[in-house]
Amino acid sequence: MHLLYNLFIRIYWLVLWFASLFNNKARLWINGRKGIFGKIGKTISADDKIIWFHCASLGEFEQGRPVIEGIRLVYPDHKILLTFFSPSGYEIRKNYEGADYIFYLPMDTPSNAIKFVSLTKPRLVFIIKYEFWFNYIDELHRNKIPTFVVSAIFRRSQHFFKPWAGWSRRQLQKIAYFFVQNEKSLVLLRMIKVYHAEISGDTRFDRVIKLAKDITKLPVLDRFGGGARLIVAGSTWPADEDVLLELMKSTSEDFKMVIAPHEVHPEHVKQIMSKYDLFNPVLYSAGENNGIEKSRVMVIDSIGTLASAYSYAFLSFIGGGFGVGIHNTLEAAAHSIPIIFGPNYKRFQEAVELEKLGGGFSVSNAADCKKVFDILTQNETKYRQASQIAGEFVRSQAGATNRVIDKAREFIIGG
Repeated sequence: MHLLYNLFIRIYWLVLWFASLFNNKARLWINGRKGIFGKIGKTISADDKIIWFHCASLGEFEQGRPVIEGIRLVYPDHKILLTFFSPSGYEIRKNYEGADYIFYLPMDTPSNAIKFVSLTKPRLVFIIKYEFWFNYIDELHRNKIPTFVVSAIFRRSQHFFKPWAGWSRRQLQKIAYFFVQNEKSLVLLRMIKVYHAEISGDTRFDRVIKLAKDITKLPVLDRFGGGARLIVAGSTWPADEDVLLELMKSTSEDFKMVIAPHEVHPEHVKQIMSKYDLFNPVLYSAGENNGIEKSRVMVIDSIGTLASAYSYAFLSFIGGGFGVGIHNTLEAAAHSIPIIFGPNYKRFQEAVELEKLGGGFSVSNAADCKKVFDILTQNETKYRQASQIAGEFVRSQAGATNRVIDKAREFIIGG
């Protein structure tokens, strides 16, 4: 099985290399790893006491960020090493000031794992949510370096729980400790005799609570909104934008919409501006130009503004639910506002809970979206209840970060 795994890794690299000839994201993935060991060797000192965090992409980084910043406070004499698998995480957070060293993770081959661990010599390793790179896990275990998996979720459909996956299950035994988000995940791990685990919750709750407290004022939204109520639509895709367009056509001028698309490349932004031409759309980057208050739609054409934009919202719409799955609902819920999202949300525990409690609302089409919108805007009691439920749900889930850090004190090598 190990041979098959290594073969898969090499085939995966070849596929990405071929894709890099015409795909920019794949090109970043390949080029970002060129000469990586030379960069690591020149940057990290042999005397550094390293704590290593690995994230697949940007979402996992935001999930792990509270732990990174908490560990920094508890162990100020240690250096934080942060690695990413995906360019969408690395390219956006490569200048993050909370880490001392930030790199792409070299491909998971046995020789790369040996070289990486020997150069960095981490005292403790945190893998955020998933990304089980078995050669790295094996090498860390061989060197007796404790590895945590933080905010993990396991599902019965994953290969670990298939009859033929004995080798993969044995690799999980090499993890020092699992922090899982729910009881179901804990039960699944126990079914395969992985007992070094506990329910800690999701560290994202700690992150979004902090973000909601540390909001940045956005004067452009103040002027754009005027006296209108804002619908803030976050991480949208074209299918979401089609539904929202129909909603806007049916609303009065008392409502305005802020759209923060998941992809902010110029072509997509241009498409949104054209699609919403009826509402005299403006770009966030245009600033407080004359006439901005006369528009009913604003498109945020940059990254890093959405979390604060939610603080201006009367209600929010979270994108992705008409595609592969919804994006982050918690940043909006932390501001105590109702959440609307598309039908593909069942894999996201927080969205399932929000809908069950009455703080989130799933819609299957534009007509559904209008029905929910009418209920929330015409029934003040219903709106207040949904808002309160959303905020209290987030606040009730706080504390996962402290549970992880407390356990880290028991494991970290050399304190």
